[in-house]
Amino acid sequence: MAGQPPPHALQLTLLIHCLICSTDMASSSPHGIKLAVHLLSAYFGEIVSKVGESFAIQQAGGFGEPPKIVTQYMALHNNIIHHMRFPKFLSMLPSDFDEDCKKIIEGLLQHGRLSLNQVRDRHKGKHKALVTSEGNGNATNMLHENFNRLAQARFIERCPAHEPFLERTEEGAKKRVAKSKIADVTQTLEARALAAAAPMDSQRFLVEADTWSNVALDDDSKKSPTKEVVGEKRKQDSLEPDTETWATNKNKEVLWRVNFEEFVLRLRHKSCVSHVTTRVDSAAGIVLSAVFAASRKYETKVKAENTVPLLLQTIFDEAMNSEEGRSLTLERVRASLVQLGCELPTIGIDETYSVDLKKIIDQAQAQEVESIVLKKYGREAYRIFRLLSERERFFETDKISATTFVEQKDALKILFQLWKDDLLHMERIGNESQKTEILLWKLNKRSVWEQVLDDMYHAALNLKLRILYEFEQAKDPEKQAMLVKKWKVLEASLMILDDAIMLFHDF
Repeated sequence: MAGQPPPHALQLTLLIHCLICSTDMASSSPHGIKLAVHLLSAYFGEIVSKVGESFAIQQAGGFGEPPKIVTQYMALHNNIIHHMRFPKFLSMLPSDFDEDCKKIIEGLLQHGRLSLNQVRDRHKGKHKALVTSEGNGNATNMLHENFNRLAQARFIERCPAHEPFLERTEEGAKKRVAKSKIADVTQTLEARALAAAAPMDSQRFLVEADTWSNVALDDDSKKSPTKEVVGEKRKQDSLEPDTETWATNKNKEVLWRVNFEEFVLRLRHKSCVSHVTTRVDSAAGIVLSAVFAASRKYETKVKAENTVPLLLQTIFDEAMNSEEGRSLTLERVRASLVQLGCELPTIGIDETYSVDLKKIIDQAQAQEVESIVLKKYGREAYRIFRLLSERERFFETDKISATTFVEQKDALKILFQLWKDDLLHMERIGNESQKTEILLWKLNKRSVWEQVLDDMYHAALNLKLRILYEFEQAKDPEKQAMLVKKWKVLEASLMILDDAIMLFHDF
């Protein structure tokens, strides 16, 4: 972890703070903004210079003047927060990806974006003995194979365009509507910019389009052009990267970066499996894990509400690939799918199942919030809150008291406290004949979820500041041994807290 940044770094950090505050991504979480700014200060380096993404937008000119092109900047709040998750991302690499694959990911996480040849140079510098013993060709082929495997598994991707261009909203909307009647023309400016910068899915993970020549690998001082191979020139020309579309370096080499979406997707799957294992049983967790493994090649959206439909036999075969799943029978797999909320289809050759992931995430979020309410307000408030969260409609005070077995006087006191803290909606209904007033209560879910997320960001910021403080204290050699254990506890606590943050923000 870096120490205090130089003065110009502080100025740049303040600028990024303004950029983050001006985006929609973090406006609802003040402590999310503060955490992002702290991460910029703590990890200052190339990351700060790359955090502001620019895009050009076309604006209407004055009377008789042509449209103007204006460059705007925005901070990618999600990508900033991801920096404290780098150890977690590395731990998500499957066991069949060796140490060299991990080093490639580490390099991309450290530098943000690299070309294939820059990855090769970094690998060459760290493995001089291996290159000398095996020869450049074998080492390079192995590196290229590992790089290609990471791309095929969607762990790495081509970088988006440097400065995507956005047409005026009216013109862009007309073109999108012309292509699709259901096109969304109400996207925010930030969402439109990110969509315009994103590479096409067909080339997002295409490694072959980059130039990777053995001639360039022999000696860095020899910049010989790639040797022509008969029958290959046309293919290479057709795959030449479009420098106006893809992010490239000064040598016009395509740049690559870690695909955060894939890591977030796998962490989402892991969270769902963990929740199902705890709430249902281990067999249901094994079956859900098999569903994810079988559907991974189809599912690309991080927040997809349902898994792709899969045949029961496909799910069963995938479960058999794991040591834990080998004891399951076909009937047990079917029963677990029903426990996961899948409707039982007509049994036959086309017996397919799709799991409702949104329902699992919602249940996990509710469970997390309920535990917070229990700790903060007590068991009676927990019962009242759970009733209102399970049935999202208005309840009378008397009904709440009777259902939760809480005395009406105590229930009213608790309800007013939850309402004061903006956790509940309240409506007053007057009865003119009896001159009485009926109070109706309903969960203010959006406010609750936003408060919980902001409190989590606040707690994460406090943990990061405590870790920084302990780091400063550890400069004394006599204290280093004593503080190692404390660091591990703090870092582990931060990762557990971040799991909850991702549950509410990323999943």
